[in-house]
Amino acid sequence: MIAELSVLAASLVTPLALDGDAASETGANGTAIAVVSVVSIVGGYLLLFALWRYVFSEKAKVKRREPPDRG
Repeated sequence: MIAELSVLAASLVTPLALDGDAASETGANGTAIAVVSVVSIVGGYLLLFALWRYVFSEKAKVKRREPPDRG
């Protein structure tokens, strides 16, 4: 069981080597790196949206009973 988990962990980390070295050594065409990049970018945008929505929006300020922005 532990051996299987270590193989799974290695297969998840392998495409993340810098400059695509791991992907080219295993014969892959870089698809795994592209997928990780897209997931990271989308996750970042979702995190920024959630931060804006729940911290900086007018609705969030009203919930915290803060005065609205003047401007």
